[in-house]
Amino acid sequence: MRRAPPEQVAASEFAEEHRIVPAAMSVPGVRSAYVCRGADGAKVVISLADTETALHDATKAILATELLPGEDPALLQPPDRVEIYPVTAVYQPIGAPAN
Repeated sequence: MRRAPPEQVAASEFAEEHRIVPAAMSVPGVRSAYVCRGADGAKVVISLADTETALHDATKAILATELLPGEDPALLQPPDRVEIYPVTAVYQPIGAPAN
C-alpha cells in the first residue's frame, strides 16, 4: 500500500476537523464517530447513529459542505466505499457501567 504524502494527510485532517465532523455531528441521531488512521495515512471512520436514515443524512450533510478557504480539492480523496452495518452486539469490560 502506498503511503499518503504528508500534505494529503494534513489536508484530510483539516477537512475532517473543520468541515466534515461538524456537518456530520449536526445531524440528529448521529451519536459518535471513531477515526482510525494507519501509518500509511489510510483512514477508517466508524460512525454510530440511532438509525440508518441518520447515517444517510450525515453523508448528505457532508457532501453538501463547501470547501473552506485554503482547501485544495486535489489533495482531498473521496472515500473508497461506504458500508452500513447494524450493530448486533456490544461488549464492555466486566464491571463497566451500562450505557
